[in-house]
Amino acid sequence: MKITAPLRVGIVGSGFVARLRADVLATDDRVKLVALAGNYENAKEAIAKHNMAHHNHWSELVMRPDVDLVIVATVNRDHAAVTSQALRSGKHVVVEYPLALDFQEAQELMELAQNQNLLLHVEHLELLGGLHLAVSANIDRIGKPFYVRYVTQTPAHPAPKKWTYSPELFGFPLIASVSRINRLVVLFGQVAKVSCQINYWGEDLPKYHSSCVCNAQLQFTNGVIADVGYSKGESFWKPERFLEIQGSEGAILFDREFGKVVTAAGEEEMEIEKSRGLFKRDTENVIAHLFDREPLYSQPENSMHSLAVACAAQKSAKTGTVVSL
Repeated sequence: MKITAPLRVGIVGSGFVARLRADVLATDDRVKLVALAGNYENAKEAIAKHNMAHHNHWSELVMRPDVDLVIVATVNRDHAAVTSQALRSGKHVVVEYPLALDFQEAQELMELAQNQNLLLHVEHLELLGGLHLAVSANIDRIGKPFYVRYVTQTPAHPAPKKWTYSPELFGFPLIASVSRINRLVVLFGQVAKVSCQINYWGEDLPKYHSSCVCNAQLQFTNGVIADVGYSKGESFWKPERFLEIQGSEGAILFDREFGKVVTAAGEEEMEIEKSRGLFKRDTENVIAHLFDREPLYSQPENSMHSLAVACAAQKSAKTGTVVSL
């Protein structure tokens, strides 16, 4: 899979992440930015800045013979379609999570990449952030973990009419935010059973919702039990990002940007690295992998299992049953 310079890159998407990727890639002399597909008004400055061609539709970009790598940074609904066409056109692919909104479709994409000897990298920035690094460095101090509570809550007044509030474009919340599950899978291994509940509110459903709450219960094969909560919108009033890991000899507690280890000896604050430059680190890791065969920080097996868990949560919420994996 090792390649030679220049690595010719096309970007699908015109939002903040797409523009940030372009800025990072432009700093590497081995990379040539070729084209961007997306809303021209959103991306015209980046297009001019990096001298890229513009396409209104992604299908035109992924077919270009002068593109080696496609960066997929568009709405979640389109991730699988763009990735599939790019791989079938012989391109390496970097895609923001989730790879797909359907697990079987994601499996087929992974198999396609393997069969064509192409890179398919699903971005999982949560593994590079300060919270995850701090947990990984301290988890042995709390003995055997047995319970996890992971909650995020994002108020919005009013809720925006944007794709992240569209069930069709964003997808099921725990699929769209599969990073939450992936963080736990990397720490605790595979999940055996899932149950989940979800509620949407809003006058514009099913096109848009104004509030959403989604709660899942995960039972890991090693016995760890996890409660995962995701909520956002007009019905919520207090921002929250909380992670609690209880172990046989102590606990790890995170409240937004602050964390501590609690044991019989007392409480100790943890040093948490500021989560800055994560897209830069992800992008540089991919480039080093393609040119120098350096290992990727994220393993596809973990990413795929996390997506399987998220899709099982969706099935559980729909059927009202516990789903086994």
